[in-house]
Amino acid sequence: MLSINRFFPFLAIAVSLLAWHEPQPLIAWKGAILPLLMVIMFCMGLTLRLQDFQRVLNKPKPIATGVMLQFALMPLIAWGLAQAFGLSQELTVGLILVGACAGGTASNVMTYLAGGDVALSVSMTLMSTLWSVVLTPYLVWFYSGAEISVDIQGMILSIAKIVIVPIALGLLANRYLPQLGKSLNKYLPDIASSAILIIIAIVVALNADEIATLGAGAAAAVILHNLLGLAGGYGIARWNGHTEVEARTIALEVGMQNSGLGVALALKFYGPVAALPGALFSIWHNISGSALAAFWKWRTQQKIKQMHNQKRAAVNTYNPD
Repeated sequence: MLSINRFFPFLAIAVSLLAWHEPQPLIAWKGAILPLLMVIMFCMGLTLRLQDFQRVLNKPKPIATGVMLQFALMPLIAWGLAQAFGLSQELTVGLILVGACAGGTASNVMTYLAGGDVALSVSMTLMSTLWSVVLTPYLVWFYSGAEISVDIQGMILSIAKIVIVPIALGLLANRYLPQLGKSLNKYLPDIASSAILIIIAIVVALNADEIATLGAGAAAAVILHNLLGLAGGYGIARWNGHTEVEARTIALEVGMQNSGLGVALALKFYGPVAALPGALFSIWHNISGSALAAFWKWRTQQKIKQMHNQKRAAVNTYNPD
């Protein structure tokens, strides 16, 4: 069966090009971004159980590392890149917004493909999402400076509405309507991916004129933001004593942001130009995440094959007296 999630990087590029070439039909869909984002959060809630909260207590160290890096590393990298590339005020706040958001749900899929710890990834996404209600607006305020007005109270309410409510509804549905979750489970990745693709298309359409004039510096900043997040998450996790599997999971969680939320908040508080970094990040981090997951999966398979060959060689060379 054709899987939208499987071909997501290619579809993201395709819908972006189509939306940029023919933006007019999608502009009227601007109001659909927030409901679509809530659908994604609801899908995430359907995959969770109350027992997942217990994992936070049973295995706190890797979760704490991932969440701390999420909010310490990514906003700092975003601010540094914005200064280095001399981005405009709107693009700067958009990049910082992406960095200050929680980990994205796509990281859970990429973790599975990479041979990481999926349960740990989901737990980190959940915890960073909960912390983002408070940390995201304050980090944007801290890094953006006095020249940019930040409606902290409004942003907190928006994140609570977009993230907490639909996830809670998904959790409740999974708890009290288990058949709903079971019947939809295999379709959830494709439903979420479809919603993200539509959001990307709408954002690209809304910013078609700006994309045409967007400099290479902004694109480079977005790409480096993601790559430095992936590298920093993995390197620091390994340096901190985490296992290879945990480090892979933490890297993907840190480097793959909830850019859809960043786009929604940018559009609501700062305008279409500020949403561009999030739109570009949405496309790029799925491409880089897929590539990294495939590489890590290949490395794991090679190591397994090497171990089997060594065992086979040991058996063949064994000569009992």
